Parts: sequence; C-alpha cells; structure tokens
Amino acid sequence: MSKQHTFHIPVMGLGFTMESPIKVARFGISSVISIIEDELMERLRELYSPWVNETFSPITKHQEDWRAKRIQSYLNLVNQIVNQQVEKLQNLPFTVGNEIVKYFELLPDDSAIKELYQKMMLLEEGENKAQLQERLRSEIKAGAIDVNIMAKVDRNNYTKEGEMLPKEFSDALSSLRGFAQSDLESSVVFSAGYNPRLYGYIDTFSDFFPDVTGYLKKKIVLKVSDYRSALTQGKLLAKKGLWISEFRIESGLNCGGHAFATDGLLLGPIMEEFKANREALANELWTMCNQALVSKGATTFETRPVLRITVQGGIGTANENKFLLEHYQADATGWGSPFLLVPEATSVDETTLQSLATAKPDDYYLSHASPLGIPFNNFRKSTAQQQLATRIAKNRPGSPCYKKFLVANTEFTEIPICAASREYQHLKINKLKQQNLSPAAYEAQLAEVTEKDCLCEGLGASALLSEGLQPAHKLNAVTICPGPNLAYFSGVFTLQQMVDHIYGRLNLLNSVKRSNLFVNELRMYINYFDDELKKNMDSLTTKKVRYFQLFQTNLLQGVDYYKRLMPSLKNEAERYLEEMKEELNQFENTIKNMSVPVPVGA
Repeated sequence: MSKQHTFHIPVMGLGFTMESPIKVARFGISSVISIIEDELMERLRELYSPWVNETFSPITKHQEDWRAKRIQSYLNLVNQIVNQQVEKLQNLPFTVGNEIVKYFELLPDDSAIKELYQKMMLLEEGENKAQLQERLRSEIKAGAIDVNIMAKVDRNNYTKEGEMLPKEFSDALSSLRGFAQSDLESSVVFSAGYNPRLYGYIDTFSDFFPDVTGYLKKKIVLKVSDYRSALTQGKLLAKKGLWISEFRIESGLNCGGHAFATDGLLLGPIMEEFKANREALANELWTMCNQALVSKGATTFETRPVLRITVQGGIGTANENKFLLEHYQADATGWGSPFLLVPEATSVDETTLQSLATAKPDDYYLSHASPLGIPFNNFRKSTAQQQLATRIAKNRPGSPCYKKFLVANTEFTEIPICAASREYQHLKINKLKQQNLSPAAYEAQLAEVTEKDCLCEGLGASALLSEGLQPAHKLNAVTICPGPNLAYFSGVFTLQQMVDHIYGRLNLLNSVKRSNLFVNELRMYINYFDDELKKNMDSLTTKKVRYFQLFQTNLLQGVDYYKRLMPSLKNEAERYLEEMKEELNQFENTIKNMSVPVPVGA
C-alpha cells in the first residue's frame, strides 16, 4: 500500500466512493469504500467483471451468507482490477501522456520519489536513465483499498417466516465478515461510535492479528471526533489483542454526511491533545495489546506497531493541509467533498455534478433528513430534495422502503421500520392528527416527520446513474451530503487539478470569502449551540444545563487556544491573520453573550 501521498479520499455516502479505488488506486491514492450496500456492489460487480475477463455469476438472496459473499466478491474484484492496472502502468514507457508519468507527476513535490523521477526525466537516453526508470517502476505502489462500516447501521435480519437470524447475520457483522474473508490487505474504518457486538466479533478473524513478523493483513482504523473517544475505544480493542493502526480524527460538524457534534470541543484543541499524548497512547495500547495476545497464546508484537494519526473535515487550502501535517505531526489528511467535483475520482451523476459545480453557499445546510436522528449535511439542489417536496405536495410523504438498512423505529411496530418510510410517516401523521395540537405546533411536528429522507436509495443511486445503469424500482433521485466546505469550490476538475490544489501547485478556490478552517468550524459550532439552546429552552433539566455550560466553556477555551496558535500560522499573509483575529474576537463576544438559563426549580 502506497504512503507516498499525504492525503486520502474518505468514504462518501454509499456509492460516491464505491468505485474510487478503480479510478485512483493505481496512482497511489488511497480511498475508502462503504460496504453496507451489498445490492449496489452486486450491480457494480456485474458491470466490472468483464474488465478481468470473468463471467458474472450473481449471488442471490437464496444462497447461504449471501450478503457477506457479495461484499467479499466485490472487494476481490476491485483488488484484482487494481493489481492489473498497476502491473500495466508499471510496464508503460515514460512518455508524456502515459499513466506512469501521471503517477509521478501527481506526487507531492517534496517526495523523494518525485525528485528521483524529475532527475530521471532530465537525463539523456542511456544506461543511467534506464536504471533509474527500473528503480522508479519498483517504487510504484497502489493506494489502499480501505472499507468503511458505520457501526450504528447494524440491522438484525430475519427469515421469510419472521424469525430473527443469529447476530452474525446482522448488517454490520456480515459486512465485516465480507471484508475479513476478502483478498484485500487493507484497513476497515469503523465510524459512528461503539457497537459492542461488532467489536466483539473482530477477533474471530485471524487476519486482524499479527503474523510472526508482526505484519497485519487486515488493519483497524477508528474514525473519532475527540481524544477521549479514541482512548476508550482503543483500550476496548487492545484488551482483545487488536491493534488500532490509525485514529482518523474528523471535525464533528465541518464534514460531509452525518454530523457527530462534540460537546463544543474544536478541531485544533483536539489535535493538540493527540499530539501531546500520542506516544503515551501508543505505548499504553501496545502494552495492553501484547498482554491480551499472550493470554490468547498468540504471536505478540516484538516492536511497537505504527499508530497513524490522520485528520479530515473542512480542509480547503494547501496551507491548511501543510499546517495540519507539520504543526500537529499528522500522518495524512482526508479530502472528501472537493473530490465530488472530480469525475476521475468519484461517482457522481451528471445532473448532480452540474448542480454542485454551480452551487451557492446557502445550498449546503445541516438538516434532520437522516432517519437515524443524527444531524445530516445536505444539499438543497439535489434531486432527492426535489422528490421529497413533490411527495409532500401530493400528500404522499415518505419513501417506499426496500433496502431497510436504517430500520430502527419501533414506535408503532414490533419489528423496526424506518422513520423515512411511507409506512412510518403515515402512522405518525395520523397520531399527530389525534393529539389536538395547535396549527403551529402541528405544522412544526409534521415538518419534522416529513423531512426524513430515504438515504439507502438516495446515497447509492448516483453510482449507478453515472455508469448509465437504472436503479431498482426507478428510484433515480440522488441524495448527496457534501460538507459545507464545498461552497468554496465551483466547477468540474481533473484529478491532476485537485491534487495540485492540495499540494499548493494550483488554487481552485472560487471567489466566495473563506475563513480559516478552524474559524469555519467554530462558526458552525456556535450556530449549532444556538439552535440547541433554542430547541431545549422549554424543557431544560439540570443535566441539559450542565451540558450547555460545558459546551460554552469548551468553545471559549477553543477561541483562546486559536488566539495563542496564530503566531504558528507562518505561511499565511498578514491581512489573513488580521481578519482571523477579528473573527475570533467577534465570535468570543457572541459566545459570552449566549446565556444558558437556570432550570426551573433548581
């Protein structure tokens, strides 16, 4: 797996990065596939099987363990395609326009391999040039084909007779089994918190344990929003002898998809805590991991394995990227939403792509569209939002529910159903009508119910539409969930252009005024805090008041941290720093003036 690039493409939606390794891995760029949507994988496996001269043989729902087998088969196919692509690329002549040249041109300028390539290109034809070319060919490595499991998406599955299948056949555990049994030598990224039965299942697969050389065929990456979460989850897994190869820190709000807000802890202070405690954390987990391996009679790690720290969410400039790598000593950064504008890297249908390319900042917003009840970054101009409005106008709110990945509500049924489904919304609206609510209260609660959208269909449709394939049941509406940072990028870009932007060789930002990464996140947290205060004003408890007080304190401490950090932003212009200071002072006053009431009877 290549570590020659200092960025990766995180998972996006269900389908937007499902083909990304096929698009970018041969250039040494790592990306992450969501492995929840087995039906989409099956459709894409049918599409790509001819690439490796294989006859597609469908895995039907009548076969034993069909879900895990679908996932395993798709991952094996992607791995096979990427290996063939790399082998083909390695054998190309170093001619301008060939992919082998593109491989090296994409690398960061301070890469030793890039410098060697540039040296080779200046040489006259002869033995020295030929020797350097052979060495360069040997340095070509594919980017990682990593996978993502959103831990909270773990539906139980049932037989046709309505009997619940054993826990091993739940969605998350089946997904893990599909990855664990695949040919991949890569990482699974666990996101969205702690799932006891999922974490308790990992150690049943030998690939997650070291061989006699200390090598891990399958690695574990935890996506976390703060240090405490990393430490807690890291210890839980270390006690099973499982090593965390990477903590992937993501901004709670300045990200795409579901937004898991912290208690006002901001990205800068969080990164500082990781930086300060990184060695101690790695040593503690290493000790615990080896103790567990000894108790299992398994091979231990003779030397401490690598513990990577990476960061993602809202990064927009080369200076910000470089600062995160150098000041916080991050091993890599994640660039997600901007790559939605790069057809060479992600799977976005043409209609959605053009809507994103011409979007305005107000088109991106934090919604309550997710049936999981978690804030969800949304896009107003998506075809899914248009479909939602049309269904409501026709008095037919809700979606048909075929895939059922997000079934979690048991308010009206014994077996969970989805809050975005037509079935649930019909039952819920009838209940609201019986409650004699005031017209204003009814309309407000009705809007909360009907805002829920079908993410199972919407987040996967684009991958099919972009390949000219028809989604099942003609559900063509696309839900897309970019982070608000995408407001600062307009247009459709090549892979070379976006990578050049990341490494500071090109500037792709549009003319929309953009604050510093940390200031943008701070603004989002203040807006979130204000909304939460207003929403809870009539139902404050002592617990909630303490939460709001902690939130406010964390925000103010974050502002103070950024003020002290500013002298370290050496690559930024003086005017930029002056504006940043003004914004921090303004936000500090805003936070101080946000009063947290005392609960009644306290």
